[in-house]
Amino acid sequence: MTEEKLPLRSENYSEWYNQVIQRTEMADYAPVRGCMVVRPYGWALWENIQQALDKRFKATGHQNAAFPLFIPMSFLEKEKEHVEGFSPELAVVTIGGGEKLEEPLVVRPTSETVIGYMYSKWIKSYRDLPVLINQWGNVVRWELRTRLFLRTLEFYWQEGHTAHATEQEAEEETRRMLDVYTDFAVNEAAVPVIPGMKSATEKFAGAARSYTIEAMMGDTKALQSGTSHNLGQNFARAFDIQYLDQNNALQYCWTTSWGLSTRFIGAIIMTHGDDQGLKLPPRLAPIQVVIVPIYKNDEERGKVIPVVEKVQQMLTEFRLKVDDRTEVTPGFKFNHWEMRGVPLRIEIGPKDVEKGSVALARRDIPGRDGKQFVSQEGLAAVVSNLLKDIQAAMLEKARAFRDANIHEPKDYAELNTIVQNGWALAHWCGSVDCEARVKEDTKATIRCIPLENGQGKGKCIVCGQPAEQKAYFAKSY
Repeated sequence: MTEEKLPLRSENYSEWYNQVIQRTEMADYAPVRGCMVVRPYGWALWENIQQALDKRFKATGHQNAAFPLFIPMSFLEKEKEHVEGFSPELAVVTIGGGEKLEEPLVVRPTSETVIGYMYSKWIKSYRDLPVLINQWGNVVRWELRTRLFLRTLEFYWQEGHTAHATEQEAEEETRRMLDVYTDFAVNEAAVPVIPGMKSATEKFAGAARSYTIEAMMGDTKALQSGTSHNLGQNFARAFDIQYLDQNNALQYCWTTSWGLSTRFIGAIIMTHGDDQGLKLPPRLAPIQVVIVPIYKNDEERGKVIPVVEKVQQMLTEFRLKVDDRTEVTPGFKFNHWEMRGVPLRIEIGPKDVEKGSVALARRDIPGRDGKQFVSQEGLAAVVSNLLKDIQAAMLEKARAFRDANIHEPKDYAELNTIVQNGWALAHWCGSVDCEARVKEDTKATIRCIPLENGQGKGKCIVCGQPAEQKAYFAKSY
């Protein structure tokens, strides 16, 4: 019994991606077009993402709450830019309980409006500020072209919503949460993202400023992996979120919102995966270590299994799986867990029992180069250090790949060439026309104006006019 090989990433990246997700039982297609079912292995990864983020949110003073799935249509119409931005993607309920509703209800595409309404009730004084709330939930956006995890009609995410007394506090919050996302992506997911600001064309509908973390996938396309928005006073004015300041004068609040979704699972798959399947970072992997017992008969099994159980007890601090299936070969098990991206495999056979050793195989280094034999004594410390090494090596490999595929073009013709298979970092004058021309000519968009190394005088790569900022141009998911 053998598992069929995946399509090669180099030959059909899209099909490789779809098959990896289904064959590793991360997710499957739902009966409703464009929706997905997240299976237990995929949900376990999402739970680890949730825990890593939730810990960071609470450390920065945020609390979790829950808001309704249904939003009155009139709420979305209060913020003009917001409703225009989302109107093509709305799912609208017009009948409830068999009767036509007096007012249509929107299935939330995001929650700024209903939360803005609630904040207008809760916030009365400067003493009530800041309000720092996050919610974990699902949202619906009626996308035309969908792909598992990356873009589905319904997806899972967290959305933070905060209210502040001053513009400066709101900007600090917006940037703080962008830093939280960056820290999570780099240190938990080993995804080397670039934080930056969105152009006016690409910003969130209704925001004053939008910030993003952009990641390069294994095919060099960009993926917007998390966003943080300074909403200014737009939603505060639309929903009358006002407070009495210390001088007893009525002021509008300054609000923010920020979110990261199950799309990030797609980022992990495409940043690290290879032709053998998933390659999951140890800090987030649902299973960090798999033990595969090796024996040919009952006599050998009787010697191997007690040692497997002893090793299992030594490694209780790790997320661990023992694969003792008898109906498949050890080779099948190796391929099975390699495809599922388990960072470390431990093999224990009769010779290992005799020598008091185990074989360790790293998922990030294929073949013999990633294999070593170590003593069973002190194994927990060895495994711990090895998982740290794997985490660091995955980040370094992803960063090296990203940096090797970012180029600074000398002219517009070179930009056109670069963005076919990579990212271009170039001066941009800020003109919407120049931005639109790049998109029309190349299908690449401005991913962000980087927060680091994004400033400096030069000439716009498109029109040649003076420019004081640089932007990343790339095709994206």
